[in-house]
Amino acid sequence: MRHTPVVLRAIVLGVTFGAACAASAQTATPDASGGNEVARQQEPGWGIGLGAGFQRSPYRGYGTKTSALPILLYNGAYFRVAGPAVDFKLGSVGQFDFTLRARYADEGYKSGDAPVLNGMDERKDGFRLGGTATWRAPFAKFTLEWLKAAGNSNGQTVKLGAERGFTTGRVRLTPHLGVTWMNSEYVNYYYGVKSSEASSTRAAYNGKSSANVDAGVRADYSLTTAQSVFLDLGVTHYGSGITDSPLVDRSTSPSLRLGYVYKF
Repeated sequence: MRHTPVVLRAIVLGVTFGAACAASAQTATPDASGGNEVARQQEPGWGIGLGAGFQRSPYRGYGTKTSALPILLYNGAYFRVAGPAVDFKLGSVGQFDFTLRARYADEGYKSGDAPVLNGMDERKDGFRLGGTATWRAPFAKFTLEWLKAAGNSNGQTVKLGAERGFTTGRVRLTPHLGVTWMNSEYVNYYYGVKSSEASSTRAAYNGKSSANVDAGVRADYSLTTAQSVFLDLGVTHYGSGITDSPLVDRSTSPSLRLGYVYKF
């Protein structure tokens, strides 16, 4: 996010690093006390801390994105901040929860960020708006998310995610899996090459719809009732609509997030 204001970068990236801890804190423990656990985890509260994130970029020669910033978490009666997303809670029906969601995406770039991007027009970060539906099944949590870009790419994404947490003593492990579909407008904006941008080493490319698969495991360790540390290891496999782009030189990207959180 080199082209966004410094303060906005700090806020957005800071809450992004909280995603691992926030999502874990809101996942029901699938055991005999699951009902009480859900009620406790949905109580309003704040959290602050410090985090760091590392992710390999799919762009050729870009390298690894690294950041170290404060973490801010919030869960209230009507609003929730979890990672780069802000949710307005619409309510629940049985085991299903519904929200309106605004999410900030930092997937843009500037010409010069990597050699392969020299001479490319800027691709901007931006907000996406949409909604989610979550099913708190006894054996796992499933979330369906639909988002549409508010300007820039005019793209749309649909993600189906699943996770289940296991708690042993002070350690909580949460394997997670997701599939994200992106329409052609989304892929073309970030991975396409316009005819005016084509060169002898970079062919023109019109992006097509694609689906990415991500998987990982999150580990949370409680130092005290208020303090915890977390580690999230993940990997993303990109669909052919992205890997066919001349800007991309890899089909998978590993990522790592870690940090410390104090919950009030």
